[in-house]
Amino acid sequence: MKGDRVETVVDAGDTTRTYEVVASRAGRRAETAVHRGVVEVSEVTRSGKVVRTARFMANRVLALVEQPVPREDNSEKSDHFGRPLREDPET
Repeated sequence: MKGDRVETVVDAGDTTRTYEVVASRAGRRAETAVHRGVVEVSEVTRSGKVVRTARFMANRVLALVEQPVPREDNSEKSDHFGRPLREDPET
């Protein structure tokens, strides 16, 4: 989803550096994967085509923060009258 963001904090010797991969267009998402000591963060289209990729050595990665866009969940919605589904009886 547009707005998905992955922040990666990497040890750069005497300091740390922060890199961001952001899903910049509608329909794209940010995905992470770890393969053979390499952390890979990619921006992917709806069809699964990789648009861009950032790769980091896993032993240098200090933090990997995924910040997804909040998505609507239909199961949390109340009925069409705007009331809760069950009301507590008054005592």
